[in-house]
Amino acid sequence: MPKNNEKSDIVIRLDKWLWCARFYKTRNIAANALKTGKVTSNGDRAKPSKTVKPGDSLNIRKGPYHYSITVLDLAKSRRSAAGAALLFEESPESISERETVAARLKAEAALMPTTKGRPSKKDRRSIIKFKNL
Repeated sequence: MPKNNEKSDIVIRLDKWLWCARFYKTRNIAANALKTGKVTSNGDRAKPSKTVKPGDSLNIRKGPYHYSITVLDLAKSRRSAAGAALLFEESPESISERETVAARLKAEAALMPTTKGRPSKKDRRSIIKFKNL
């Protein structure tokens, strides 16, 4: 039996920890990410039921972003954003890589033409005229 000043050995599933740490909105989405190989634990592909402990390294791919984190603490319930940030530590390389990707995506979006929706009748006629030239 643990004493008051000792932490008890908390065992938590990886899908639940990812949900508690706010990497995914629901446990189901976290479990699907684990099943499809978007999350690796200590370099190996992990199942949703794998237990996580402090000191484990996780690699998480979410869209174009890649997170390389180390688990610092465990939680059984979902935390606020500030509380969830205390559960893990992200490597400096991962942070700089994500910032680079975000800047690249922002620059690409600025270069893409924006459309205002469906073309008007006048726009449609000019498109047809341009295509028939």
